[in-house]
Amino acid sequence: MSDELQPRPRLPRWMKMQLPKGESYSKVKNLVSKHGLHTICTSGNCPNIGECWNRGTATFMILGEICTRNCKFCGVKTGRPLPPDPLEPARVAESIRIMQVKHAVITSVDRDDLPDLGAAIWAETIRQVKQLNPDTRLEVLIPDFQGRKELIVQVAAAKPNVISHNLETVERLTPQIRSAAKYRRSLDVISAIAETGLVAKSGIMLGLGETEAEVLQTMDDLLAAGCKVMTIGQYLAPTVSHIPVYEYVTPEQFEKCRKIGLEKGFSFVESSPLVRSSYRAEQHVEA
Repeated sequence: MSDELQPRPRLPRWMKMQLPKGESYSKVKNLVSKHGLHTICTSGNCPNIGECWNRGTATFMILGEICTRNCKFCGVKTGRPLPPDPLEPARVAESIRIMQVKHAVITSVDRDDLPDLGAAIWAETIRQVKQLNPDTRLEVLIPDFQGRKELIVQVAAAKPNVISHNLETVERLTPQIRSAAKYRRSLDVISAIAETGLVAKSGIMLGLGETEAEVLQTMDDLLAAGCKVMTIGQYLAPTVSHIPVYEYVTPEQFEKCRKIGLEKGFSFVESSPLVRSSYRAEQHVEA
């Protein structure tokens, strides 16, 4: 990330990932398979799947595994989803109980095909997870719900500890990589979250062609919207069909962003090449 960018397509030495193996990894993998669950770890080709699953943690993805949108950065399947499964909230809650996780993260695909865009399943999942796991802190990473504030409030009323909605990139690049979401609408979503009194969180990716000045402006926009926690990670193309990486940003530049973000007023900034929105999320709620 710089004011004058040069493409660097080769994977640099600092992008080393832990291999997905080990007893804890196998336990989580078997649990996900047994209960018919979907995780963003696998659906999104997350680079941290080895580290996270070896720690016995996973980010659950509800409302199926097929998204109604076709964002150019995302590895989740796109197409016509199946109808929502009314038993899914109970399965997620039971799996979190079996895993005995202290901090659970739940996300979902976009369901623009549903009248309520999936808000009812979202709220019911949160309620059942909390009822069965009263000591588990819960973070949810929600879609934009097409900017419909009443749906955001419906999810917030179930009282998760943290609500996250990712901005993904700077304003100039948003139309190129997000198929339906809009930069300003996402900021409105974050504002609506903050207005509920819950912790508002968001994240962006670097390496798509943004400049440093644009990243700093994005920080200011998030703070103005009421965002308290920010994550910044390196964009990695899930497949050759997705938008290519423009630049591999150095760890030093990520650290610079972290320090600037804290100086600007964020309560917590997680910034390094392999960071994703749910990476080490248990530390974010403490902020």
